[in-house]
Amino acid sequence: MTAGSESVLELLPMVFADPGEARARADQVLHADPPPLHASVAHQVLGIWQRDFGDLRIALRHLRRARFLAARADSADREADVLATLGVALVHAGRTRQGLASFERGVARGSGHTRARVLFRRAYVWWVLGHHREALEDVRRALPVLRQLADDIWTARALTLRATVHLALGAVDRALADFTAAEQLWETTGQEHDKADVVESRGLAAFRSGDIPVALRLLDEAEERYAKLGTPTYMLSLRRCEVLRAAGLAPEALAEADAAIALLDRIGGQSTRKAELLLAAARAARSAGDAPTAIARAAVAVRLFAAQRRSWWETHARLVLIEARVAAGRRSGRMVADAAAVAERLAACGSPAAPEASLLAGRIALALGRPADAERHLAVAARSRHGGPPTPRVSGWVAQALRARAAGSRRGVLEACRRGLDVLDDHRMTLGASELRAHATAQGAELAAMAQEASLAQGGPRRLLVWSERWRATVLSAPPTRPPADPALLRTLTAYREIAARAEDARREGRPVPVLEREQRRLEREIRSRTHHMRGAAPHEGDRFDAGRLLDRLGDGRLVELAVVGGRVHVLLCGQGKVRRFTGGPLAEAVAEAEYVQAGLRRLAHPGAEARLPLVEAAGRRLQELLLGGAVPHLGPGPVVIVPPGALHRVPWALLPALRDRVLSVSPSAGSWLRARETEPPPDGRAVLVRGPGLATGGAEVPELADRYGTATVLEGEDAQVPRVLAELDGAGLAHLAAHGTFRADSPLFSALRMADGPLIVHDLERLARSPYRIILSSCDTARLASVGADELLGLVTALLPLGTAGVVASSAPVNDAAVVPLMLALHKGLETGLSLAEALRDARAALPGDTVHQATGWAFAAFGAA
Repeated sequence: MTAGSESVLELLPMVFADPGEARARADQVLHADPPPLHASVAHQVLGIWQRDFGDLRIALRHLRRARFLAARADSADREADVLATLGVALVHAGRTRQGLASFERGVARGSGHTRARVLFRRAYVWWVLGHHREALEDVRRALPVLRQLADDIWTARALTLRATVHLALGAVDRALADFTAAEQLWETTGQEHDKADVVESRGLAAFRSGDIPVALRLLDEAEERYAKLGTPTYMLSLRRCEVLRAAGLAPEALAEADAAIALLDRIGGQSTRKAELLLAAARAARSAGDAPTAIARAAVAVRLFAAQRRSWWETHARLVLIEARVAAGRRSGRMVADAAAVAERLAACGSPAAPEASLLAGRIALALGRPADAERHLAVAARSRHGGPPTPRVSGWVAQALRARAAGSRRGVLEACRRGLDVLDDHRMTLGASELRAHATAQGAELAAMAQEASLAQGGPRRLLVWSERWRATVLSAPPTRPPADPALLRTLTAYREIAARAEDARREGRPVPVLEREQRRLEREIRSRTHHMRGAAPHEGDRFDAGRLLDRLGDGRLVELAVVGGRVHVLLCGQGKVRRFTGGPLAEAVAEAEYVQAGLRRLAHPGAEARLPLVEAAGRRLQELLLGGAVPHLGPGPVVIVPPGALHRVPWALLPALRDRVLSVSPSAGSWLRARETEPPPDGRAVLVRGPGLATGGAEVPELADRYGTATVLEGEDAQVPRVLAELDGAGLAHLAAHGTFRADSPLFSALRMADGPLIVHDLERLARSPYRIILSSCDTARLASVGADELLGLVTALLPLGTAGVVASSAPVNDAAVVPLMLALHKGLETGLSLAEALRDARAALPGDTVHQATGWAFAAFGAA
């Protein structure tokens, strides 16, 4: 390259337009034995690259050399510019005092345009340190000069920085205005790194406005832009952690933060970024319920922030540290004082997190029996309920509910809980992905629990039923947003099926599959990412649960809803125009017993385990006592609907003696059962029979069912590929799928049915305009669900219910393939005579041979819904 001053100076803007190219050209300059001025620029460029994308120690060496050469060139402005860059690097290295001193010298040495740029960079450092007022003041001084000189690049940077400071102070509208103005300026430049940065910042602004899908989309777009430039993305990781945690995906947030920390440690990166990532990891661990990890990460973050003289950040880290210690069971008067002091410091510096600290102080005071202190702190925290993003508003209503409970006002508790859950309802409906909707409910779990406790203490059983329904299975209250006809998403789903099928074939043949598994995980991340971008419908009132309508629809039947209050099961028996309450046993005992029963059923699915049958039946009797208690004599002779909490979704209800010979169905909520009961079947009622590969019996029931139904569409062999299967399932009256089922506890929406071309996953089913009115899944584990959020269930069955399916038959345990065939044939025989799924399943169990294997197979299957 030419050695002219103008061409060398072009390297400085290039480092944020094309960092790799700028680094290469700076190396070329230094190899050409340049004069001091040019060498100073080249070393500064290399210092900036190492500071932001590499090893901070190398960066400092380059920048000190750049300053020395600028002084040799006798250029005050050149020296001032390098001093500012050096100041940023020193602060990022944790040498705050030296960094600020470097800025003082830079401001004194520079003039005009250069001084404005120095002021901008000092404003950035003030933001890093958490001194927001000082940051705004330096931007105020720099912006007029930059605008007057028509310096679009530095003006856009100053606007982006000011917007970021506004976000830190909770001024979202001001931030959005500045981001918009900056983006317009960036479009006139070639600064690709800066353009990516403003997209990332707009994602943070969307999140602070409460729009999680848009935030995730913008952050993913920024990541794609950074990837093209080949630059690391520590700030992006920080921001994604915050959004993922708010979306209920705390384990993913923790993994992202830890990965970024490991990379920083490996390359000797910025100490300031490491401290921020440790804080993000602590917050994520706390949200994930991992108090020890949260304490460890937060304690290190506190020490680093203190050493870096970053009091704003240190105070936020102390808040997380206290929260994690409380979660670990520690409480003391000192902790109340510490939380209150944190709240005061956060309020003084304008942090939106101040109410959270006041709520924490109030909680600890309540736990210690100090009502006056609690009221003082909770009153401050409750102010946030009236405005702002959903999360602080919900926290404000939690504080208000706690105040009312401490004052003995049941009405006040219920009103605060209702208002807080209404806020979350509106927020939840802005999320299009069912996974995000489910996780979002966790924020309302405490409000729902307080309302149930208040209803149990002073209200009647009907009120407890209403509040039990208020925050149960909300994901099923409205269909998820149908994924758009996104060609990229469809291509990714197709690629995922192909890779998953190849990996499965390799595993069956005993071949190693690490490469295929890595690619499968990558495609899963991409599918999840794209579905998380979907926005939901506008907030609305929704279909509120009506106990009177439920009782009318039950007729001669009974609905048993199991509510868990204070760790104990309460049986709400609905029927004969009233709701009665009975007391069950401890939830923990019931869960342990249910796991024992599941293990027993797995063994009974194989011949030779007959000796275990009495043990499993005895466990069934114990489960009945724990879960139904005194309600058993009042069940009546008619149909029974069981509505269990998420923790008990795997109970084989037909094993319980009182339910064994009944018309029995299961539903995630009473409201979900009502919607299924009132769902109209499609007019044509066509049947679809699907036979997937690799079944031990070859799906032996399908040919006989095809003969029975005559006009049914039969998909088998190469016809049973996912696109064709989905096309036929859409709007069908009855679907029978004989295909291997796989449940994914780690990622339930990737639970699958194996088709000829690979897995048909829940994400595929959510693309149906209307799922089949009735659907029978004849394989193992197809009814297994993952409990997430407050009391939500994700899996194959719950994916179908909100999409138009009124009834499902599926298995919650591994079953004997040979024993399934007669059960399925008997089930369809009942359907042909006009029975419901629950009626036909009861009769099919009774028609099975009396041996242990067939009995266990019958117990493993359940009817869900109301068709």
